[in-house]
Amino acid sequence: MEPIPVFAAAVLVIVGLVGQGFEMRRIRKSMPQETPDPKNVFTDRRNFKWYGIIAAGLILYYVAEL
Repeated sequence: MEPIPVFAAAVLVIVGLVGQGFEMRRIRKSMPQETPDPKNVFTDRRNFKWYGIIAAGLILYYVAEL
């Protein structure tokens, strides 16, 4: 097991989760207060880049563990 890919995978996952948290807060603030539907927050197109970063980190971790 190489430590560099595992560390890089952990960094990608952490950056993705923190970035998605900030992005979701911005999405919630931009929504009208009458309709705070959580489905719209998770499926907003601005979140997909963070989902990609998280998925890349998980895949890198899986490959590094082989």
